[in-house]
Amino acid sequence: MGSQRSSNFLIIVWIGLIAGTLDITDNLIFNLLRGVSSKMVFQYSASALIGRSSFQRGGESIALGVVLHYAIALSWTCVFYAASRKISVMSRRPVICGLIYGGFVYLFMNFIVLPLTRLPYAPRAMTIASRINGVLALLLFIGLTISLMVRRFAPPAWDGAATHPPTAE
Repeated sequence: MGSQRSSNFLIIVWIGLIAGTLDITDNLIFNLLRGVSSKMVFQYSASALIGRSSFQRGGESIALGVVLHYAIALSWTCVFYAASRKISVMSRRPVICGLIYGGFVYLFMNFIVLPLTRLPYAPRAMTIASRINGVLALLLFIGLTISLMVRRFAPPAWDGAATHPPTAE
């Protein structure tokens, strides 16, 4: 049982790291095309916790931004994994459930989490293109990636239809 837990933990970590890397790669490329440096992207992320002073700090705020980004990706991976163990349709229909999950993540982050942070308000930064990119990134790189990878690499969830739960081998 302990080896199964550590195996599941490693699966969750790898899925979260892959999804987080795809998401941040999109973010970095999109912002680079708009003239925003990678340094500023990560400092902006760090400003959620430390406010505008993030932009006056060097490597420490960049590192904080990286850590925050991956912690959030790992958290969303854990939530999806845990939910997929209880709601079997999430594993049976990974594409639609992943896209719905990505939409949920977008709405939750943008309308609940971000307003509670210290992020500086930048109305000019939120263009239609950035909004579309943000939605697509969470649909595809967070929701869909996590869903497909959980389906592929995580052990199947017990759906209650069998008379006995699956055994660890």
